[in-house]
Formats: sequence, C-alpha cells, structure tokens
Amino acid sequence: MKVVAVNGSPHENGNTRYLLDIVCGELEESGISAELVHIGGTQISGCIACGKCFELKNRQCVITRDMVNDVIDKMIQANGILLGSPTYFADLTPELKALIDRSGMVAKANKNMFQRKAGAGVVAVRRAGAVHTLDSINHFFTIGQMFVVGSTYWNVGTGSVQDDTEGIQTMKHLGQNMAWLLKRIS
Repeated sequence: MKVVAVNGSPHENGNTRYLLDIVCGELEESGISAELVHIGGTQISGCIACGKCFELKNRQCVITRDMVNDVIDKMIQANGILLGSPTYFADLTPELKALIDRSGMVAKANKNMFQRKAGAGVVAVRRAGAVHTLDSINHFFTIGQMFVVGSTYWNVGTGSVQDDTEGIQTMKHLGQNMAWLLKRIS
C-alpha cells in the first residue's frame, strides 16, 4: 500500500512538511509506504475549464507545462492521499488549489478515479483560518467520493509546529487512523 503526501507550502522544509513527515512516519511504521511531493512555490496553472479532460478521458490534464499530471499519476497509483498546506489568508495555497481543481476535474471526467481512496488534509497555521483551510481541502475528498480520515482534533498544527505538542499528537493519530483505514479497505 502507498500514500502520496503533497506539500503545498512554498517552504519545502517548513511547518507543513514537518507535520506531513509525522503522519508519513506513522504510516511507514504500519508498513505503508509514503512518498512526499513538493508543489508549493512552483508554477502551477489553474483549471481553464476547457473540458478536454471530459473529451479525452485519458486521466490527464491538457495543460502540460507544470507538474500536475505527474502528481495525478502518483495519486492514481496511491491508496491514500495527504494534502498539506499552510494557511494563507484563511485558505490554502494557490498551488494546492490549482492541483485540487485540475486533478478533481480529471478525476470526474474519468469515472471518479479517486473514488474510495483514503484522504486527509494537514494544515499549518500561525493563528487562525486553519479550519477553513482544512475544510477547503476536504471538499476535494468528499466531492471525489473518497473516505476522509480524521484524528483526535482538527488535522492542524499551530505556531512553530515543532513546539505544538497537541498538534504533533494529532498528526500521529492521523497517521495511525489512515493506516487502520487503508488496511481495512484494501
């Protein structure tokens, strides 16, 4: 079994990565491989609503000048998907939003190709807006007919996340819960 973890933060080794690494560590301890993909800070175009994904039905977006199709391929191969973002003006980063929009449309065009996979959002926040960010990420999973994995609290780490004991514990439980679910649905 495999999980792909997408880091939407422009800081490749920042708070979001730290939180994703904790979740991935728990998955790996349970025998599930986890691959981290960094998209934050890269040039990712938004969906242009061209409808080509519905016409071609080839599991790809027609925009090929960025890494979205590579990430879509990884998401297709994975049993579970983690999407991580810092909180920017009470929402997710534009790169992660573009990935969600484009991969979500490609999935819809191809018989809901992410259906029944496990998904979870991971959010880093300085102060406020994290719940809205997590909600925005979770829309991708619910619209895609995926199983949303939760934890003992919102999947959020606050401040300097290395010092957020509750956030770290939440991420550990998230990884354990995702591993449990993946083993049952595989």
